Amino acid sequence: MNDTPYREQPNVRYDVGLLTDYDAYLFNQGSHFDIWRKLGSHVMSEGGVSGVYFAVWAPSARQVSVIGDFNQWSKDRHPLRPRGSSGIWEGFIPGLDRGTLYKYHIQGRHSDFRVDKSDPVGVMHEVPPKTATVAWDLDYEWRDEAWMAIRGERNGLHSPMSIYEVHLGSWRRMEAEGWRSLHYRELAYELADHVKRCGFTHVEFLPVMEHPFFGSWGYQTTGYFAPSSRYGTPQDFKHLVDHLHQQGIGVILDWVPSHFPGDEHGLVYFDGTHLYEHEDPRQGFHPDWNSYIFNYGRNEVRSFLLSNALYWIEEFHVDGLRVDAVASMLYLDYSRKEGEWIPNKYGGRDNLEAIDFLRRFNEEIFKRHPDVQTIAEESTAWPMVSRPTYVGGLGFGMKWDMGWMHDTLRYMSDDPIYRKYHHGELTFRMIYAFNENFVMPLSHDEVVYGKGSLLNKMPGDDWQKFANLRLLYAYMTGMPGKKLLFMGGEIGQWDEWRHDGSVEWDLLQQPKHSGLLRWVGALNNFYSGEPALHELDCDPAGFEWVESHDGERSVIAFLRKAQTRDDIILVVCNFTPVPWESYRVGVPREGHWREILNSDAQEHGGSGVGNLGGVEASPISAQGRPYSVSLKVPPLGAVFLKSER
Repeated sequence: MNDTPYREQPNVRYDVGLLTDYDAYLFNQGSHFDIWRKLGSHVMSEGGVSGVYFAVWAPSARQVSVIGDFNQWSKDRHPLRPRGSSGIWEGFIPGLDRGTLYKYHIQGRHSDFRVDKSDPVGVMHEVPPKTATVAWDLDYEWRDEAWMAIRGERNGLHSPMSIYEVHLGSWRRMEAEGWRSLHYRELAYELADHVKRCGFTHVEFLPVMEHPFFGSWGYQTTGYFAPSSRYGTPQDFKHLVDHLHQQGIGVILDWVPSHFPGDEHGLVYFDGTHLYEHEDPRQGFHPDWNSYIFNYGRNEVRSFLLSNALYWIEEFHVDGLRVDAVASMLYLDYSRKEGEWIPNKYGGRDNLEAIDFLRRFNEEIFKRHPDVQTIAEESTAWPMVSRPTYVGGLGFGMKWDMGWMHDTLRYMSDDPIYRKYHHGELTFRMIYAFNENFVMPLSHDEVVYGKGSLLNKMPGDDWQKFANLRLLYAYMTGMPGKKLLFMGGEIGQWDEWRHDGSVEWDLLQQPKHSGLLRWVGALNNFYSGEPALHELDCDPAGFEWVESHDGERSVIAFLRKAQTRDDIILVVCNFTPVPWESYRVGVPREGHWREILNSDAQEHGGSGVGNLGGVEASPISAQGRPYSVSLKVPPLGAVFLKSER
């Protein structure tokens, strides 16, 4: 409760607003999932008088006032009024309009605490390093009706999902204009053209939410409801999503409910108390990222975060949220030594409040929007991350397969002469591949901080590096699971990613790089067009080993199958630089097996070893099958063959 009275002013009206008593009740109960419609700032008109309505949660404040360019940042002229015992302060200031700069000046319960805060529910902020919130609206005329009508089909487990991961600020820069980043509307057209050229089905953006430090890549969020104004307005970002949808491309956003930064204008110590974060640093401070951890057990914090998740889906039509750092939320002792964490009420290490929050997050999203996806970046063996909550799961639609990524990149970085000793790193995945609904990520995290680019991880001379990379992408495409590739990987960028740089587009003038780009496009289009390669990505009925034990020659072979059709794809991969002549592979049926893709094709930069368009199956048993084909398996190469019976 507030211990001193607020002082009403004639230049603030308290009889105009959007918040109802029921809204306040739901918010305090942790069950209000549309708070952006009630809190924050709203340009509106009442009784012929236009202005801006403000509402902010600050339950321990003695006084909250709106300061801004309209009152010379005066701390006394426009006080807000508390809404009963809800902890929400509100007021309507006539004469203000869209574009007004403002903050909340908060006086804490202790007289010496005074701070100017950005609006936690503000939909637009000044371009960093400035920190004021901008009164703005979300009006936009969408033209993506065709996509929205079918997006459930495009985002489902039986659909192809090949995701292109993008950092907005460094995808392409305008060198002639001071090396600036592209704006949202510029990105809309250039990015859509590139994604279609490469055959990706979805784009995933590193966090677009406002963040003060550009070098955090968006993972240190201060403006959870505001797309970064570095690249334009909320309407400009909506245009980017809208255009991608019109081009048949889905949009996924990275979302960070695991932690937030300690910038003074942000959420931390918001009203002179630990409002959004836990008070005890053993629960409320993240040692790895020097940031603060949300108090998931606080009702209003749950309302804030769950509303924010739904906000991006409903206001910006995004097709999915990839939740960052889920493991750090699940474990109370995550990255902590003994004595640096507090056990749960049962004495265990599981964060019960975070688990409950994540389940509620998935339940509410799929209840309101069953046609979108939620994806967990979870790096441990926590069970049933992508299983429904009613069977004890966390309820996510999908999960990143971090184990596959680590095993595969470690294997691919070995000199081929040693790969026969590590053959299990290729085959181990299939022991657990269907325990979750997996996305196979080759993400930004693998090409930063001295790790080198994907191309530079590959061993050998330049020819072998490119051959290895084409083979890696082919292996990923053939394996069951959805796919993700970070920008720059599709052209074989030599340098690791730098957030203050750009993708090295000039490399496409060189044949090896342009050949790799064509290969990525061929793989993506083949994956999307062949039901056998995607319909049963998350079902063991869609996969069958043919050869998994030939470590001596570092060869694997497997079949992919469709759900209801009679389609069968044979994938054979050779992880040595030695071409294998007359390599016999068992197949389940006779007839012609057409070679559809070959990573060693000359158009992709290879040496041209192949099977002249296909082979005939012979009634010679191999690997326990009644028929077999004799193949030329290219060096450091993969071939895809389809049964044409």
